[in-house]
Amino acid sequence: MHADFISILFHAALGLIPVLLFITGLVFLDSFKLVTLRATVGAILVGCIVAGILLPVHTYLINSLSISVTSFSRYIAPLSEEIGKALFIIYLIRTQKVGFMVDAAIFGFAVGAGFALFENMYYLLTLAESNPLVWIIRGCGTAVMHGGTTGIFAIVTKTLSDRYTSKNIVPILPGLVIAVLIHSLFNHFIISPVYIAILTLLVLPVLFVYIYHKSEEATRTWLGYGLDKDVELLRMITAGNISETRIGQYLKTLQEKFPGIIVADMLNYLRIYLELSVRAKGLLIMQETGYRAPVDPEIKERFQELKFLEKSIGKTGKRALYPFLNLSNRDLWQLYMINQKQ
Repeated sequence: MHADFISILFHAALGLIPVLLFITGLVFLDSFKLVTLRATVGAILVGCIVAGILLPVHTYLINSLSISVTSFSRYIAPLSEEIGKALFIIYLIRTQKVGFMVDAAIFGFAVGAGFALFENMYYLLTLAESNPLVWIIRGCGTAVMHGGTTGIFAIVTKTLSDRYTSKNIVPILPGLVIAVLIHSLFNHFIISPVYIAILTLLVLPVLFVYIYHKSEEATRTWLGYGLDKDVELLRMITAGNISETRIGQYLKTLQEKFPGIIVADMLNYLRIYLELSVRAKGLLIMQETGYRAPVDPEIKERFQELKFLEKSIGKTGKRALYPFLNLSNRDLWQLYMINQKQ
């Protein structure tokens, strides 16, 4: 019994260590440290849950459809598994909990790693396969494939969601199609599984390193431009002569459409939003340089006040502030990020 347990642990390590090392490398490359260890572990658990749900579903479909396991793994499983893994990523992106391609890649790969973790443990406990080469191939090939396809989906979907703010399925489809095609091609075993594993290990690291560099360039550009813009707008509001600024002139035109008290709330909302925006960008800059920002007890109060003012001005009032509010997915994410940090 002791020898069997040691054997299971050994084969589990062969099947899981490669993908866990890959996640560690992705987190290490992220100089802004946007994704916490807790969030990464949570994403891995989500992947395990998805695999656990799909296992009995796939068993039922294979039996009811009278389809061979080989055909199922090539044409049906890639679709159901990639959709299952993608749902959590879609939730993160749609709720502005992902700001950049960097953290999208980490979350995507972590979900895929969790899926592979459950899958490998299931096979370890049900198959009498003791050949270490099999588990090396599963670890370097299948497990990394699961993480890679979901990581690619997350990157493509995040990129398209930043460009197209619509909530329809359009930004989701391209990444999903790519992930399903790669998964299906992998399961066809057109070439030897050993060569597939080697190819996966060679291509994915290069792809993700390139994406990280491009993402961090975009992050620094956004930080520089966005911070300057927010500080300038905040200076106009707090200078004491707002009526002479373009913000004051714009708010004056709104007095014809909104009661005076609502206009005042709109101005306060804009001020607090900008203060939090500047604070969030400052936190990112501090993190990149290795400093940990002190906890600010006033941050939670600011968010409570922001939510109160948002209800006061309503959707119409908030929409009227769009010319001055940065309401892209990335800018909304920064408010979520600062709320989590404090």
